[in-house]
Amino acid sequence: MNNKKIIQREILNDVTLSDAIHPVLKRVYAARNIKSSDDLDYSLACLLPYDTLTGIDEAVSLLHEAIAKKSRILIVADFDADGATSCALAIRGLTLMGGEDIVYVVPNRFEYGYGLTPEIVDVALDYDPDLLITVDNGISSIEGVKRARENGVKVLITDHHLPGDKLPDADAIVNPQLAGDKFPSKNLAGVGVVFYILLALRARLREQAWFDDANLAIPNLAQLLDIVALGTVADVVPLDKNNRIMVAHGLKLIKQNKSIAGITAILNLAGRALPTLSASDLGFSIAPRLNAAGRLTDMSLGIECLLTDDTHAAKEMAEQLDKLNKERRLIQADMQEQAAIELDDYLEKSSGEIAQGICLFNPEWHQGVIGILAAKVKETFNRPVIAFAKESDDEEGDTIIKGSARSINGLHIRDCLEDVTRLSPDLILTFGGHAMAAGLTIRKSQFELFSECFNEVIKDHISLEDIQDVCVTDGELSTEDYSLQLATEIQSAGPWGQTFPEPVFEGKFKILDKRIVGGNHLKLKLQTDNKVLDAIAFNITDDDWPAGSKEILSTYRLGINDFRGNRQLQLFIEYLNPL
Repeated sequence: MNNKKIIQREILNDVTLSDAIHPVLKRVYAARNIKSSDDLDYSLACLLPYDTLTGIDEAVSLLHEAIAKKSRILIVADFDADGATSCALAIRGLTLMGGEDIVYVVPNRFEYGYGLTPEIVDVALDYDPDLLITVDNGISSIEGVKRARENGVKVLITDHHLPGDKLPDADAIVNPQLAGDKFPSKNLAGVGVVFYILLALRARLREQAWFDDANLAIPNLAQLLDIVALGTVADVVPLDKNNRIMVAHGLKLIKQNKSIAGITAILNLAGRALPTLSASDLGFSIAPRLNAAGRLTDMSLGIECLLTDDTHAAKEMAEQLDKLNKERRLIQADMQEQAAIELDDYLEKSSGEIAQGICLFNPEWHQGVIGILAAKVKETFNRPVIAFAKESDDEEGDTIIKGSARSINGLHIRDCLEDVTRLSPDLILTFGGHAMAAGLTIRKSQFELFSECFNEVIKDHISLEDIQDVCVTDGELSTEDYSLQLATEIQSAGPWGQTFPEPVFEGKFKILDKRIVGGNHLKLKLQTDNKVLDAIAFNITDDDWPAGSKEILSTYRLGINDFRGNRQLQLFIEYLNPL
């Protein structure tokens, strides 16, 4: 049993919230930097204005010209859920503005790699585009942009990843991460950047009476926020207030059954009830199925599912995505078994000492699943992890391997890779990403050297104390707080997500009963004072518990078990330690 340190979140003192809010929820908000009711105002009027985004005017001019001239617009998407939603949003939004000739390509990760490479530009040129738009990629595509412009194609880059020292020579770039950009939130996902460009474009077209002249209705872009919500949650960007506003409105659309056919079809397939949908359902039910297409084949299937308005077609594509996701899970399970063997060997060689930055490589691993594998290993050891798979063989006879990195809280993984490059300029061939996730390529012959250098860089950024495995909670609950009312208020108080996490509480409980259900889930009946509570711990058994354990120390979410319309309070166990 892996014992963790349990600590409570710090709580702000200068908080002024309505007395109508439950005292426990007030405490939760105070621990998430919510100072007043204004911080909880999620009306669309509170969205940040678009005009401080660098390059927004140039981007709008390019789009206005392309629509007015009926030029061909080609979108180059990324192969994850943020890329798919960004592409679908751009096509739907530009079509509502009067765009008539819009096509897209999405790189197959196994053939073209990430971003606007010269090779994917060559594919794009076959479509004879006038304007090329990248979504959720492009900020590091210097050679790809050069190739496009040399062939007379204008380029608009929309991205949210961190830029390098040199920017591509595009006609316009919109990215809140650009140096000097004054947009107050740096946490937009790629789909959020596209949404803001659409807001700015609509304002320009309205000013110039475009909609009247073209006999078009002025589009209600808020109707597209279901797509924005999905991409934002799927990309695990921080849910600051601006992102929470967009996610809250997107969730509202979905819960009211006003979402696009593809989102509704996937949720129905996953058995998610729309009225009680939460942001986590977008992340755990839809995103993996969309991402499975990009991981195993290409993302076109996912994009088409988000573009169709035909419910029958959406259902068929959702079923195909679900099948791919099941295949992905089988591959992932096999890779996790292999990783366990690699880690055992690793621990044996290092006398049980775990490096502060873990690097793993297996030539048999699937390129599309190494990111998930890295995340699983990270969860086990609470250390930044890079999992590598074979990508290709270069002209010099060496093997190029692709890595997917996952970080821990408080460590900016892309900055770490940049530090590796400063120390050893020839180690990393390509890299990019953001705080919690990044991708890179290196030569297999330099794997050991890279692993050592990466570990040293991690040591400079975090100490062993920093990576101690901890559970951060919102404290304990009193007996009267174990209520369906509080659980319902918490469920409605989101959207919860990255940096604005759903409340987790802690406590000691007597075990009245326990049994295994579903093969590997622990069903519990617990008691605190005179209160008896149902609880479930997913993917946890009692196989390694000390004999005779009658109590547990636990962290948990206060949830609702809704079975055939019968709603009952239930604790969802995050971590437990038998006493």
